[in-house]
Amino acid sequence: MPLMLILLLLHAYIGWRLIPALAAWPALQWALGGLLVASWLLMPMALVARRIRRQPLSDRLAWTGVLLMGLFSSLFVLTLARDLLGGLAWLASFVWSLPAWLAPASALAVPLLAVLLTLWGYVNARRVARVVQVDVPIAGLPEALHGFSIAQISDVHVGPTIKRGYLQAIVARTNALQPDMVAVTGDLVDGSVQELGAHVAPLAQLASRHGTYFVTGNHEYYSGAHAWVDELRRLGLRVLMNEHVLLRHGDAALALAGVADYSAHHFDESHRSDPHAAIAGVADTAAVRVLLAHQPRSAPAAAAAGFHLQLSGHTHGGQFLPWNFFVRLQQPFTAGLNRWQQLWVYTSRGTGYWGPPKRLGAPSEITHLRLVPV
Repeated sequence: MPLMLILLLLHAYIGWRLIPALAAWPALQWALGGLLVASWLLMPMALVARRIRRQPLSDRLAWTGVLLMGLFSSLFVLTLARDLLGGLAWLASFVWSLPAWLAPASALAVPLLAVLLTLWGYVNARRVARVVQVDVPIAGLPEALHGFSIAQISDVHVGPTIKRGYLQAIVARTNALQPDMVAVTGDLVDGSVQELGAHVAPLAQLASRHGTYFVTGNHEYYSGAHAWVDELRRLGLRVLMNEHVLLRHGDAALALAGVADYSAHHFDESHRSDPHAAIAGVADTAAVRVLLAHQPRSAPAAAAAGFHLQLSGHTHGGQFLPWNFFVRLQQPFTAGLNRWQQLWVYTSRGTGYWGPPKRLGAPSEITHLRLVPV
């Protein structure tokens, strides 16, 4: 009920600010009013449809909810922007005479632009993620590790709107890179093994010289992390839970470590994320230390533990404007290759999406990282 009340107030604000200004187009007034009522009633389905066991009803309700969620987001942001610009126009009216058509034209522009942005964002979200090439300079990199490549997949969010076919295309594009290893940095699923096990099965087809490695994200803990860890191991992925493996590559060795999600201890104290424990006892022969950690905010502990590179996700790069500006309130980095003291941190924008099938200004990616000498 509190959620429905908040949504009612936000939808009422949009209607209050736009519908009266559309008096010249009565049909549009009714259409916008109907859309806002439908959005208020159906948008919560994005969150509760999973409780409905009947298929395809559950997925169809979820689709309706997330599409309306994406549209509402643009409607709200654009309405707010219109009001802010309207305030400036009101101040300007003391100096210049403003045209009478400005208010209705801007009110008409808001829903039209919101629909266009939602459609554009949908196309961006549903296409197969593009490959992003990244070179990571490592001081003292052994010659045998020059060009060592890692394909990173992150934040796919297999669930009501992302199924087997979507993931199968990601696997095919990843395999085409012929990487030395594959890293899956969490938030793979939004649902139980029973619901989604068949849709995650294509991960077993990932191929690389040293195999595929996985670390949990926060959404695994919403979806039954222990069952998913067992399922991914059954599929042949190596799940790193505050531990490391030594990858022998030519005459050099790379220590690959992984930690549970930064917030995992809230669900299971034994999964508390610990970069120091993950690298404990590593052989001195490991010239490079790489950490898989779902959230970028593991970086301070990773730097203190002596890692050279951390691969993360979680942020989605903000996924669509303007939410990318809020990521930095929680995480040190939003996307791309960044430096934390002596540690390189690469933050993926994600290979899928969460919630609305919408990406604007933050394209999905399969990351192809190469280690290069300084």
